[in-house]
Amino acid sequence: MKSITQREFRNNSAAVMDAVEAGETFRVTRNGIEVAEVRPVSRKRRRTAEELVARHRRLPRVDYAAMRREADELFGSEDRIGDEDPWGARR
Repeated sequence: MKSITQREFRNNSAAVMDAVEAGETFRVTRNGIEVAEVRPVSRKRRRTAEELVARHRRLPRVDYAAMRREADELFGSEDRIGDEDPWGARR
């Protein structure tokens, strides 16, 4: 990891950014004290639709009735707006 001064960073920012894009990391100093680190961001790979569907299928099932009971125990049910169950078809 390279250490550069604030002035070097300012004067050579395009070259520094090119090096960062290539994978290099820099520590930036001001008055001899490290104040920042400039490093590449991690690139996340985009998943395909098939991968997303497979990942969704591995998620745990939700017990909506149990979730409603737990919410009622925690928050109470007296001020709930309507009792219709929007997830009734999923049971």
